[in-house]
Amino acid sequence: MKITKISNILPYLLSSFVIIVFSILMNNIIEKNTRSKRDFSHINQEGILNVVTEYNLVNYCVSGDTITGLQYDLCKYIERRSGLTVNIFLENNLEICVKKLENNTYDVIAHNIPITNENRKILSFTVPIALGKQVLVQRQPAPGDTVFFIRNQIDLAGKEVYVSQNSSSILRLRNLSEEIAEPIYVKEMECTTEQLIYMVASKEIDYAVLDKELAMKNSVFFPEIDIETDISFTQLQAWAVRKTSPVLLDSLNVWISDFKNNVKKSNK
Repeated sequence: MKITKISNILPYLLSSFVIIVFSILMNNIIEKNTRSKRDFSHINQEGILNVVTEYNLVNYCVSGDTITGLQYDLCKYIERRSGLTVNIFLENNLEICVKKLENNTYDVIAHNIPITNENRKILSFTVPIALGKQVLVQRQPAPGDTVFFIRNQIDLAGKEVYVSQNSSSILRLRNLSEEIAEPIYVKEMECTTEQLIYMVASKEIDYAVLDKELAMKNSVFFPEIDIETDISFTQLQAWAVRKTSPVLLDSLNVWISDFKNNVKKSNK
């Protein structure tokens, strides 16, 4: 019976252990890189496109058993056109959307995001979905309401202005504060744009800033509010994807362009 000394096989055991550990580390790195570079080939292989949008009267709204909204209609068009299953998630907080985009929970942020140099640092944008601007929501002058009525942006100096948490309006208000060389106190609220409008109308707050189209849709229900004071110039708005998803971006641009052309034809 032959007995092998442990000292003789120890180098081989250590070598095998190092190889196994190295292989595990390399597999983890490859898997991590694959996840971080999720693009259309991975999405097409799964057959699923994960899209996050925001719940409001313009983009995605449920009434009874009916769903309406621009983003919903576009998502359903892409589903028919691409053959992919489009999973729609709802999240109004843009910062959360960006974080979950980066960790591959979502593939597309289907919000009307202003295309700005600041936003382009972290996101890749599709062709424009819409034109939009941000407006001030305030109450119309009325007897007994002593709140200052604003028609000039300069008069926002020293005022408290409310926005939804992580709203794209925050950057615009900060820039406006720099432009007028006076502080504007921006207050973030964990609420929807509709709730902000209600809070202005019910005198819980005096001023809010939000997208003009959303303000117009909701002003029908609140005739006491005014939305005629612009806070920004007209801005191009679009969907966003990861910077590591260029092929998905190209595909989305084709589908969105086709959708817009079909809408134009049907409106003629």
